Amino acid sequence: MPAISFQSVSKSYPSSRTPSKSAGKGNFLALDSVSLAIEEGEFFGLLGPNGAGKTTLISILAGLSRPSAGKASVMGFDVQTEYAQARRRLGVVPQELVFDPFFNVREALRIQSGYFGVKHNDDWIDELLAHLGLTDKAEANMRQLSGGMKRRVLVAQALVHKPPVIVLDEPTAGVDVELRQTLWQFIAKLNKQGHTVLLTTHYLEEAEALCGRIAMLKSGHIVALDKTSDLLRAASSNVLRFKLDADLPPQLAAKARITGRIVQLPAKDAHEVERYLAAVREAGLVAQDVEIRKADLEDVFLDVMTKNKDALPAIGAVPTT
Repeated sequence: MPAISFQSVSKSYPSSRTPSKSAGKGNFLALDSVSLAIEEGEFFGLLGPNGAGKTTLISILAGLSRPSAGKASVMGFDVQTEYAQARRRLGVVPQELVFDPFFNVREALRIQSGYFGVKHNDDWIDELLAHLGLTDKAEANMRQLSGGMKRRVLVAQALVHKPPVIVLDEPTAGVDVELRQTLWQFIAKLNKQGHTVLLTTHYLEEAEALCGRIAMLKSGHIVALDKTSDLLRAASSNVLRFKLDADLPPQLAAKARITGRIVQLPAKDAHEVERYLAAVREAGLVAQDVEIRKADLEDVFLDVMTKNKDALPAIGAVPTT
């Protein structure tokens, strides 16, 4: 039995968007027959650009939105017909900083516990506060906390009832490096103890380091689904990276990923590396700080997202543990 299951889930909204995105007249199709199974104990990444449907999928899982078609379940419990059982087994850290301004941190966690019928769990609350660096803020009113501290409280609220399934929707967006490290150490520990983790993030280095398997969404479709190691293995073996103080020739620029002065080009072998550098020299440019590195998850992600979704079969479409 999967910890999380999506079976042909679709979601449409009334919209005036283009007909190519419609699920009927005037409807925008945010999710289109998404099927996905996440096994117990997995650390799973769900990646995609803004508007791909990630948060819509999580909202359906949490029972905050109803699918237009299909079904979703948590630990075998249908999120619509068995909502209470499914929600009890799920902890969700949302993107938005939602908090009650009338309570301090400890009170907020006790109240959250009460929603799930959990009482007398102060020892676990103390452990959460310690692991998330909130011990000295336990009696502080939520309004007094910085954005990063509020984010930590959201994580604690999601975990306060000890759910076996944890969903993290952009949990480190806009927060400092210290919180990111603290959070991942704690979540990795919970995952090793058997908790299932579903993560959405735009920090692809986090997904590469943490997730054993990854799905990529584009325009409401799964366009890649495989083990992280297999996705990386399928990418170009090397990337040529250098700096330039001028614009690349158009024929190279079309193939490159350019960030400020940094240019990155996919290179399968030494011959292709030399061909790129020769083209730079012939254009009268000087490549600085030249290096060759292995392709990373960002390279894979950009490659998948630039391909036509209708022509791209899902990579590794059969779920593996």
